[in-house]
Amino acid sequence: MSAEEYEFVVDGTLSDRAIACFPELTADIDHRHTTTRLTGALTDTAAVRGVMARIDTLGLVLLEFRVR
Repeated sequence: MSAEEYEFVVDGTLSDRAIACFPELTADIDHRHTTTRLTGALTDTAAVRGVMARIDTLGLVLLEFRVR
C-alpha cells in the first residue's frame, strides 16, 4: 500500500514539545493566522486515526483535515 499525503491544520502555535508528538509529520507555523499545519505521508487509515487521537489527547482543535 502506498502512502498518501495528509494535512492537518490545528488552532494555535504549537510548541516544540507538542510538535515532537508528531514525528512522522512536518510542522509549519502560520503566525498570521495563528495555526499550525502538520503534513506528511501516512500509510493507512490506522496511521491517520493515530494522528487524530494524538491531536485529541493533546486538547488541540482540528480546523482542517485533507488528503493532498
